[in-house]
Amino acid sequence: MKKESFYVTTPIYYPSGKLHIGHTYTTLAADVLARFKRFTGYDVMFLTGADEHGEKIQVSAKEKGMDTQKYVDGMVDEIKSEWKELDISYDEFIRTTDQKHKKAVQKIFETLYEKGDIYKSEYEGWYCTPCESFWTEKQLKENKTCPDCDRPAHLTKEEAYFFKLSKYQDRLIKEFEENPAICYPVSRKNEMMNNFLKPGLDDLCVSRTSFDWGIKVPFDTKHVIYVWFDAVCNYITALGFESDNTDSYKKYWPANVHLLGKEIVRFHTLVWPAILMALDIPLPKKIFGHGWILFDAGKMSKSKGNVVYSKPLIDRYGIDALKYFLLREFTFGQDGKYTNRAFITRLNTDLANDLGNLVSRSIAMIVKYNKAIIPSIKEEGEFDSELREVATGAGEKVENAIDNLDFSGALEEIWKIIRRSNKYIDETTPWILAKDESSKERLDTVLFNLADSIRIVAILIYPFMKNTSEEICAQLGIDEKDIKWDAIFEKDETIAGNTVTKGRILFPRLEIDKEVLELEEANNKYMQLL
Repeated sequence: MKKESFYVTTPIYYPSGKLHIGHTYTTLAADVLARFKRFTGYDVMFLTGADEHGEKIQVSAKEKGMDTQKYVDGMVDEIKSEWKELDISYDEFIRTTDQKHKKAVQKIFETLYEKGDIYKSEYEGWYCTPCESFWTEKQLKENKTCPDCDRPAHLTKEEAYFFKLSKYQDRLIKEFEENPAICYPVSRKNEMMNNFLKPGLDDLCVSRTSFDWGIKVPFDTKHVIYVWFDAVCNYITALGFESDNTDSYKKYWPANVHLLGKEIVRFHTLVWPAILMALDIPLPKKIFGHGWILFDAGKMSKSKGNVVYSKPLIDRYGIDALKYFLLREFTFGQDGKYTNRAFITRLNTDLANDLGNLVSRSIAMIVKYNKAIIPSIKEEGEFDSELREVATGAGEKVENAIDNLDFSGALEEIWKIIRRSNKYIDETTPWILAKDESSKERLDTVLFNLADSIRIVAILIYPFMKNTSEEICAQLGIDEKDIKWDAIFEKDETIAGNTVTKGRILFPRLEIDKEVLELEEANNKYMQLL
């Protein structure tokens, strides 16, 4: 059977500095979604990349005394290196300096110009270089600061091309009213409706002449195409739109999910859909603007020095611990506050006490009481059916949660199995059963049920914590090829007879105060190296 396609994207990241865990958050969420969809049988396209044009990039390169292209090449290498370290399973990495992207964006711009949706005029208004955003004076905060980043905007006046964004206002309002997924969660939709759509959209300035680092307007080369117009088109140019090979575009568009931070929702839910409407192209199925990870009650900012980077966390605790924390601690869609103490506490409670302890003592009991062989079911008893119901019933709940981008909820469903399994040990008291030879058959069943519940947990966490999943399966004597989604919906008696292996402690318990201080020191040292 032909696999159903699934297309998920991150925003393309601006390579003006080292990425922090705010960027990591978006990308890990997209990675889990992509892995889960592959795991459940979909033909997945997972796109990420780099947004390499604009005034800010050119200024940053100049400040470092570097050629702009060499500057972005180095920054992109760093992004790719970070995604490799985080084991991000992207299928395509788009760069806006790629020739295929440049040519496609020029064709799109020219098409809209010929249709009359782009026209030439003069722009006079306020511009925030760090955000590469145009603002009206009414939209600015006090002291003429950017409403997104609070940094100063500057007044600019130059000849420019404009996109008739206002022409699509009514269609956008209709889309917002009839298709809530076009801007999700609801709080983002309400913000766009109340702050932009209902007050009325202005036409969008889509070219600049005050600098030259960008894609040239093909019929007027003193202009470069506005970086945001250039950037949002990546979601179709990466698939081959306006190229000689459009097979990927035909297979994967429209996108199933665009994942992005809430600060860029305006461009993705107003400007991007309007461009697609102008091109008579289907809109993406869902655009999801998640919340910020806050630090000291504020958004992470390199200029404020309140940034947390992923590398010190990975070096000390591993990739899976970071993935688990970010997607379990925060409700995806809402803001969440990061602290080192919350991170260490979550590792201790969920990973060390719950998951690690369950695996460790279950394997130890199979080694001790049955010569390291997983026994078969012999004598059913009290608590068995309840444990099995929790374990085999979790799959559908996890799938529904992930489909709704509720990653924390999905992990909570998995942890219900873990907590129930730990309770099952206390209820069935295998150490007491082992003292009575007449209870051997009951003991065998208890040990099997524990092994099978852990097997299901290992499969369910695979998209979130691949390394941990594989390590647990190895301890249970389960081959990697048998880590399959369909295997979670019923007990698997074929694991009976497997030889278990007592491995390392998956997640050692940590001394919280000591770790908090050392982690803060490690992050500070890393920042000094950048």
